Amino acid sequence: MRRFLALAVLGLFGVSGMNSAQAGCPKFTERVIDPHIGEVCYAVTKADVNGDNQLDIVAVSENRVQWYEAPSWKKHIILEDQTERDNVCLAAHDIDGDGKVDFALGAGWIKANTGSIQWISRGPNEGDKWTVHLIAHERSTHRMSFSDVLGTGKSQLVVTPLNRSLEGAVGARILAFEIPEQPKTGRWPATVLDQSLNRIHAHTHFDWDGDGRLDTIAASEEGLSFIHRRNSSFEKAKLGTGAVGDKAELRGSGEIKIGTLKGGQRFLAAVEPMHGNAVAIYVADADPKLPLQRIVIEDSLRQGHAVWTADLDEDGTDEVLVGHREAGTGVIKGPGLYVFSCDDDAGRKWSKTVIDNGGIAVEDAIVADFTGDGKPDLLAGGRATHNVKLYVNEGGRP
Repeated sequence: MRRFLALAVLGLFGVSGMNSAQAGCPKFTERVIDPHIGEVCYAVTKADVNGDNQLDIVAVSENRVQWYEAPSWKKHIILEDQTERDNVCLAAHDIDGDGKVDFALGAGWIKANTGSIQWISRGPNEGDKWTVHLIAHERSTHRMSFSDVLGTGKSQLVVTPLNRSLEGAVGARILAFEIPEQPKTGRWPATVLDQSLNRIHAHTHFDWDGDGRLDTIAASEEGLSFIHRRNSSFEKAKLGTGAVGDKAELRGSGEIKIGTLKGGQRFLAAVEPMHGNAVAIYVADADPKLPLQRIVIEDSLRQGHAVWTADLDEDGTDEVLVGHREAGTGVIKGPGLYVFSCDDDAGRKWSKTVIDNGGIAVEDAIVADFTGDGKPDLLAGGRATHNVKLYVNEGGRP
């Protein structure tokens, strides 16, 4: 275990940049993709749905899955009232191997909260509603992604429930479902990666320790946890403490992404605690220890609910995109969407750029080149505002 912890820390280091990072954020032009998707836009993602080599926008509401066709952004509804309310998460992948993208979907969130896990396949004709194929039930299913965390050479569907689903269990089960040869009719074998964490709000994947295998980093009440495959079992270490509080809702982390500083050194960007007020950056100290040093760069959010990292201005350092869904306590109240840019080589000083102040109560947000011009754009979906917005990267400075 000591060797495992040392590898996890050593994986953080790269060669320091010779020149100081220049804080900056490109100019973004707002475009409303959908003014009212439904009661809630729970999730947004990217996918080439129609196979024309252009990234389309995909969004999930409480009872629908729909995609917006690039470049006109025409809306297509592919699923409606075919799952348990509410749909809450989805992940894109060619599940049946036909060369066309499919989607895994988590539902049953609000009323029964039974946590149905399913995938959807295309109808026989263009314009038909897609077909739902049940994979499993896991109560309070909340986030999902495709990644090869088992090292089989094929991606698994990784699902994190928010809360424990089994009576007497210590925490929620992080599950990796393997895609069977016949995904429509076959059983999806599930491997438990961990079952000791509570209030798991988000997860991401990365080869954190540099051993050539993808790891899982989970944001939960316990902070930021690194879950690593070692032989036939999984081990866990704490990378970040998260927020500290005397109640469960005041502790730990809620959102997590991994970014890169100029020179290759990595950092973690988190919203803390779950639905929290703070944006925290974790970097390695000169004397590296776990958990990593926590640096709060923003503490005036309310209901922080999205984080993403990407090099928006092509300066070699990732910016941090953050959204929140209720008005905060700072001068810029929001709710809205912001970009934080690093002002030094060490990841300890950051500047904030307002992308949207009050126009979207951000539930989810991602970064991708949706216009095909080589520049990363921003996409966000709203909760109380019910909308989907694209922020097109125009380059330059605001």
